[in-house]
Amino acid sequence: MSDKPQLIGILGGSFNPVHIGHMILASYLSEWGYVDQVWLTLSPRNPLKDPAGLVPDTKRLTMLNLSIKGAPGIDVCDIELSMPTPSYTINTLDLLAERYPDKRFKLIIGSDNWNIFDRWKDYQRILDDYGVIVYPRQGYPVSYTDADGMVLVDAPLVNISSTFVRNAVAKGRKIDYFVPQGVAKYIADHKLYRNNDQ
Repeated sequence: MSDKPQLIGILGGSFNPVHIGHMILASYLSEWGYVDQVWLTLSPRNPLKDPAGLVPDTKRLTMLNLSIKGAPGIDVCDIELSMPTPSYTINTLDLLAERYPDKRFKLIIGSDNWNIFDRWKDYQRILDDYGVIVYPRQGYPVSYTDADGMVLVDAPLVNISSTFVRNAVAKGRKIDYFVPQGVAKYIADHKLYRNNDQ
């Protein structure tokens, strides 16, 4: 048995709601060996985003837990829900490293965020101490790939967003194939996103 610490990829987001694009990316990164496991890490509020339109944390967390049933290599992390807001990624990574000294952590972000990564709090320390996996997002080509600690992956490009799903629900469309199993029923049962104006 290897003494090498397990490498966990941290895919953070509001997951409002979680969709198959999140799951395909997480599965790709764990199955193709970039990380041992991906933790879908729920953010209560992103400092760079308007918090309006978010359904309650508990409902988004429930949808995440539904999404990982039978999903090898993917887990849910709710550590940010107990942290002070606004929650900054560097604080999350530091707390995870402190809480799980037997694991290593690496941040997963889209090319849209990589292009503004120098606006993130302590971005250089994130690169130096943890490392960043960057996946492609449509319309956001990556121009700078030489940063130490950054790995660009050729993950499948899935052009589905949480905004798309919310708008589809508001228009009465079926979303069964756009979200993980169980999530569409949960959204319908709890009447979420019915009056979405985003």
